[in-house]
Amino acid sequence: MAAERVGKKRVKAAKIVKIAKASKSAKVIPRRSVVRARAIVDAPVRASFGQGFGLHLTEDALDLKSSVAFVIDQETSEVLFSKNPQAVLPIASLTKLMTALVVVEAGQPLDEILEVSEADVDTEKFSRSRLAVGTRLTREDMLHLALMSSENRAAHALGRHFPGGLNAFVDAMNFKAASLGMADTHYVEPTGLSSRNQASAPDLARLVKAAYAYPLLRDFSTTPEAEVEVGRRTMQFRNTNGLIRNPTWDIGLQKTGYIVEAGRCLVMQAKFAGRQLIMVFLDSTGKYSRLGDAERVRRWLESDTGIATAAHPTASPRVRTAH
Repeated sequence: MAAERVGKKRVKAAKIVKIAKASKSAKVIPRRSVVRARAIVDAPVRASFGQGFGLHLTEDALDLKSSVAFVIDQETSEVLFSKNPQAVLPIASLTKLMTALVVVEAGQPLDEILEVSEADVDTEKFSRSRLAVGTRLTREDMLHLALMSSENRAAHALGRHFPGGLNAFVDAMNFKAASLGMADTHYVEPTGLSSRNQASAPDLARLVKAAYAYPLLRDFSTTPEAEVEVGRRTMQFRNTNGLIRNPTWDIGLQKTGYIVEAGRCLVMQAKFAGRQLIMVFLDSTGKYSRLGDAERVRRWLESDTGIATAAHPTASPRVRTAH
């Protein structure tokens, strides 16, 4: 059976999904001014909120690089691993998982054409996007790119085209969070670019469990790569989570995130050690450390020690946490 699962994963990792052809030629994204780029390069190095609160000083049995880690059994909600679970921190593009959940539950037509506008351009972090202003894609394609490649303009366009506009969409995000019991969570926009989008790890585990109920979100978040045809151009997008292309992982749903204030973040639903598990990692240092932390937790749970003890490393009471 294990070999069969690995075989299936290899097929999944190799596939390329063709997204519907757009109805308008995309514009080439103009290079931003040198002044803007220089401002980013010359800006002083800032610590994440988690580092500012000293959460990275918390020691744990697995020597994880993430300031916050939380792993539960999806079916029983048993906590298998916990590190600084009470911390409320910026969640970056993990936000897009709630964005996607609100979109699918709203029941708007997935084949409706949405257009990227100037309103979708990031004026907070000045992040780049491959979706030029004027690009037109279906709501389904926007949703796919937001989950798979964390496309900020796609996520923002989804919120803008919600009944009542962007403000109504954000209200719907917060209402959904409250209905799921996410008491530590607050959203101000649909992309995760704002550090005011914040949540705790247990709240995010609730979100993953709710999103996992939708096959479309499972499929879109775990697509390894996809091609988008815009006019005469074909653009290839890849999944932001490298573990999706690893055939030894059986991942059912995932989302990555990063802004300076949040550090590297990751949420996943995955099956191993004979269980369906939900994993949350926040404020990880280093480009690949969140993936390394997921591997460490997996090895531990698959070991005799992990199965026997299911230890619960927790934050030191002397460490300050965010509120």
